[in-house]
Amino acid sequence: MKDILEYLYQHRTLSEEDAGQVLTDIAEGKYNQAQIASFLTAFIMRNITLSELKGFRNALLSLCHKVDLSEFDPMDLCGTGGDGKNTFNISTLTSFVVAGAGIPVAKHGNYGVSSVSGSSNVLEQLGIKFPTDESGLREQISEANICFLHAPLFHPAMRHVGPVRKELGVKTFFNMLGPLVNPARPSVQMAGVFDLGLARMYKYLLQDENVKYSIVHALDGFDEVSLTAGCKVIANSGEYNLDAADFGLTKVNYTELHGGDTVGEAAAIFTKILDGKGSQPQNEVVLANAALAIRTYRPETALIDAIEAARESLLGLKAKKAFTTLKQLS
Repeated sequence: MKDILEYLYQHRTLSEEDAGQVLTDIAEGKYNQAQIASFLTAFIMRNITLSELKGFRNALLSLCHKVDLSEFDPMDLCGTGGDGKNTFNISTLTSFVVAGAGIPVAKHGNYGVSSVSGSSNVLEQLGIKFPTDESGLREQISEANICFLHAPLFHPAMRHVGPVRKELGVKTFFNMLGPLVNPARPSVQMAGVFDLGLARMYKYLLQDENVKYSIVHALDGFDEVSLTAGCKVIANSGEYNLDAADFGLTKVNYTELHGGDTVGEAAAIFTKILDGKGSQPQNEVVLANAALAIRTYRPETALIDAIEAARESLLGLKAKKAFTTLKQLS
């Protein structure tokens, strides 16, 4: 690792092959935590390259514990996190709304690093247990139309990196990798990213694969549709901008999306919205993201029709039923 660090300190970049090898060595426990922290920090100080991102991703996918859920043709809805906004768990709630709307979901997620509560934190707080066996995941998606894949249980490299990321408390390139390394390899993906440059990289990676995708970045920095400003969407069909009016919704204030100061508060907000008792801004942000996810899965669906399907799922408590079923099965 010493040679690699010296190389990076000279502002040089890794090839795809070298990036993959370093991640493989980390997964095999060849480096101590100080070395891993220094390696991660090098990429906080500069932008990651496409070759590096691709190498890291390929290594994680080759090493992960794969699961085959292809018979269900699920989609994933996953954000990078790391936007520093500390919103409530929008993408996780969106996943249950989408599942309630009849679209199977294989949600990939993790504990929060730079935020109070990641998807794994809030689901764990609410009593969801995380299976690793394929049969358990199949049962979940068959009965609840959604399953949850807790990233550290499927990615050996996370075992060594997780404690370091937690101690650092800031976003690292592992945030960038999260939506790209779902071990179920779903053929439909809605990914939220915290940076427009990263959105472009996602496009380069996904456009050559046989997947339907929407990459989302709110123009004021959120890694999802926030309704606080317009958002950029990069999809198979091209690039376009959306704002609240395009969804038939109203613009919201950032403060109305606060996710709480503890995991317990985040779970209470999550439950309130899932019970159909969220505020209008909370509900509408979830509906906007769910509508875009529905249209990602079913591109022929008009956005306004997708909003209505999402509304019926959330306020008709179909999303809550998906959650309750998943909890019972876990």
